[in-house]
Amino acid sequence: MSSPLLEQLIDALRVLPGVGQKSAQRMAYHVLERERAGGQRLADALAVAVEKIGHCARCRDFSEDEVCPTCASASRDVHQLCVVETPADRLAIEQATGYRGLYYVLQGRLSPLDGIGPAELGLDRLHARLAEGEVSELIVATNPTVEGEATAHYVGQIARQHNVRPSRLTHGVPLGGELEYVDRGTLSHAFGSRSEMP
Repeated sequence: MSSPLLEQLIDALRVLPGVGQKSAQRMAYHVLERERAGGQRLADALAVAVEKIGHCARCRDFSEDEVCPTCASASRDVHQLCVVETPADRLAIEQATGYRGLYYVLQGRLSPLDGIGPAELGLDRLHARLAEGEVSELIVATNPTVEGEATAHYVGQIARQHNVRPSRLTHGVPLGGELEYVDRGTLSHAFGSRSEMP
């Protein structure tokens, strides 16, 4: 019979995406057999991150401060706002393109079956942000999945309510793909050739 603490560790590791019972068991055994110091560093870093990292009050990205460095930067173009599903998508765009505007991170996508509606995505805050009148173009960079397309349509409607021109990434991003996994060249091309949303 396994140790209750070992079972607890294995179960805790299963919260990570793509980690099932066997993978979690291998990770737990590896840490306990060969990487106890690394495991302690991981535990410490995870505890600090969970306690200290929140969300930016302007864009909802992860941030240790009330306003993240991107939103606080005076060198960003306040007239462009790029809406993405996740912080990983924001990072992918930042690394692959020359985009110098600001972001709005939904932290998900509309999925009524999972109980994720406009309130969970902070779309009321997006309404308020667009009502400020600074944004002239809303770049919708949600993933080309069924939920991502529904989210894009909804966000585009919000933009039009505030007389903001919505545009959408085009060309090269595969239907059903995730921005996080699209190569830099493809993402850069899709970002540069975005089109106005119908």
